Amino acid sequence: MKLDYPIKFIPILKERIWGGDKLSRLFGKEKTNLPIGESWEISAVPDAISVVENGHFKGKNLQELINIYKADFLGESVYDRYGETFPLLIKIIDAQANLSVQLHPDNQLAQKRHQSFGKEELWYIMQADKQSRLFFGFNKPLDQATYKKYLEEGRLQEVLHEEVVKKGAVYHIPTGRVHAIGSGIVLAEIQQSSDVTYRLFDWNRTDSAGNSRELHTDLALDAIDFTPVEHFETYYRTANNMFRDIIKTPFFNVKIIKLKTKKQILTTSVDSFVIYICVKGSGFINVESMQVPINEGESLLIPAKLKKYSITPNGKMKLLYVKAR
Repeated sequence: MKLDYPIKFIPILKERIWGGDKLSRLFGKEKTNLPIGESWEISAVPDAISVVENGHFKGKNLQELINIYKADFLGESVYDRYGETFPLLIKIIDAQANLSVQLHPDNQLAQKRHQSFGKEELWYIMQADKQSRLFFGFNKPLDQATYKKYLEEGRLQEVLHEEVVKKGAVYHIPTGRVHAIGSGIVLAEIQQSSDVTYRLFDWNRTDSAGNSRELHTDLALDAIDFTPVEHFETYYRTANNMFRDIIKTPFFNVKIIKLKTKKQILTTSVDSFVIYICVKGSGFINVESMQVPINEGESLLIPAKLKKYSITPNGKMKLLYVKAR
């Protein structure tokens, strides 16, 4: 079978103590009575491998496609760098309550300790309640000793930088940066393919059985980047029917496109699979006579071998474009 169409995957819903019901209410994800915090849209993380939802690959999983099609699926440069390991993880997150204050190790430390990639991330805010906040880095210079003092005294929140967010804002979270998603926020997350997280503080909450979640204060200590940061938000511009850069990292490039009319795409110079995440509106990605719908809160993957297609919006539409590096 040919890699000749945009591939959609069945979302993998993750129950989280801080989750809610917005993923079903806003985007039509499967409704449950559980607090759903994450929808893993495209994943090859072991024990959470995405399964194809559409077309002639329906029922096959992402890893099977990579094993069969290799560079034709991933792109030559991606395959040369990562082999048959899918390098990215795409999520939609609903934070009904604050996530833990946490950080992620870099590639070197994650490989040494967990045989895993590190976890660099990008967040696109899809919805935010009034006065919803993100927590990033520290609001004053700290060293390890001062940080440990605040942590041990239960005063870590005093030194966290807080920022009120709005829909459409973008934040880049490099490895080592302390961060937390605040309550009332729904966002799209683009990250390296890793599930390694070090929790520092969990707001003193417990689960239904009265148990606190595990913290990783010792593991985190030598992973924290204390470097001061002046600007936390990643600024970008949009233009009708044009791809505009948001960020280029060592692991992924992200662009945004705002569509009002049909857009023809030719990617002969792109040596990677491409992922689209719909962050506003809806439309279709078209290949010859096939139309694959994509709605707000959905993602799909264009195999590297598929070089020509078009996008047709239903009215106004915004998409994130993600390419591996």
